[in-house]
Amino acid sequence: MNARHLLAALLAATSLAACAAGPDYVAPAPPARAEADFIGAASPEVATSPAQADWWRLYDDPVLDALVSDALAANTDIRVAVARIERARASLRGTRSQILPQTSIEGSGTYGRASQARTLPGADREGRTVDAGLSVSYEVDLFGRVSRGIEASRAGLGAAQEDADAVRVTVVADTVRAYVDAASYAEQLAVAQRTVDLLDRSVRITGARFERGLNQKLDVIRVTQLRDEQAAAIPAFQAQRDAALFRLATLTGKTPQDLPAAARERRTTPDVTQPIPVGDGRALLAQRPDVRAAERRLAADTARIGVATADLYPRITLGGSVGTTAVGATDIFAGGPLRWLLGPLISWAFPNQEAIRARIGEAKADTKADLAAFDGTVLHALEETETALSAYRNALLHKQQLASAREAADRAAQVSIARQSRGQIDALDVLDAQRTLAQSEAAYAQATQGVARAQVDLFRALGGTWQDRPHAITSAAP
Repeated sequence: MNARHLLAALLAATSLAACAAGPDYVAPAPPARAEADFIGAASPEVATSPAQADWWRLYDDPVLDALVSDALAANTDIRVAVARIERARASLRGTRSQILPQTSIEGSGTYGRASQARTLPGADREGRTVDAGLSVSYEVDLFGRVSRGIEASRAGLGAAQEDADAVRVTVVADTVRAYVDAASYAEQLAVAQRTVDLLDRSVRITGARFERGLNQKLDVIRVTQLRDEQAAAIPAFQAQRDAALFRLATLTGKTPQDLPAAARERRTTPDVTQPIPVGDGRALLAQRPDVRAAERRLAADTARIGVATADLYPRITLGGSVGTTAVGATDIFAGGPLRWLLGPLISWAFPNQEAIRARIGEAKADTKADLAAFDGTVLHALEETETALSAYRNALLHKQQLASAREAADRAAQVSIARQSRGQIDALDVLDAQRTLAQSEAAYAQATQGVARAQVDLFRALGGTWQDRPHAITSAAP
């Protein structure tokens, strides 16, 4: 085969290389109703405008903004996810290198002695042998083995990027949750302390009335018992607040000692007072990183079917080499020892292809599993969002009802104390009113925390967009 024939064969093979083996990837379509408005969006607490990516800024808290920035920059889970992106990107570079000619340079030098039986009479049996050469090979991607591999690696990189986005969503939500909990427990701690202060006053009043013979000793014991019960809740709130602060430090990549003092100063539970923008089902599926990651994994395994299928057909490699072998270093560049070789190499696993077909079956099974995982991820995203919407709506109703109950309990406690001072009721009635007020105050503080947690859960369910490129399940490119 001369050079002209070899070039013609190369051009013909390259023209056929576009016929890649295996199925072409088509992005799966979610269920039609999945892209509709949310069931829970028909309430005044939320709006159907597009969800906000940097949703934590809706709290309008500069301290929280700084904590989230620290978490995005230094959280250890995010660093692990970013490292996996770098690994996937390196893997893609390695796969892409297969479309380029592969070269190798070899050289060796030996000194030895040949046996007398293999040496011509009068020839020197000892000497140096020098060998050097350059080899070039190029695989003609006739059936798309290399191109499908690149397609799979590119989709794998996309999945790693989406996984990192999912980690960012989780880390931001956990950071806001820890900040909310620390502030909420501080608020509940203050409520418990105010209740104890109020009961201290009742203990003093009841004790003074007992000294004047207006109350019984049992009245003093009962109000003192209630005061001690409320005081016992203070250490528990303090421990829960400390745990939330320590968790916040870990999420932001700091030791507990290095947590900024500003993170400890908030004493009221953060709240979003405006309707939360939630968008619709279509926007949710486009911005949820777990849904996007599942779609990219499906794309990667679909391409791997083509990689496995290409092994059913011949693999053609064009190669050549040039080199020299000389006896003694002085002859290495002489014309005599020069050698060269040019030609194609064809390898084909035929007729026994059962192992290859088994790998194709494995790849197809992986693709079926990925499709099922994608469908399940879509359904889970919708379920999680609808559940979060319902929980948020009912948490707000629960808080509103407890606010009314707290106001009524506060008025009842004030009236009972005034009536006791005039001798119209006994200490037991006052004790019951104060116990009810303490319970209402604590329940309202817990409900406030419940609303804040429900907000964070809703934001977490809505996902987020962390990159400048558009995301769309129905138009994802491999």
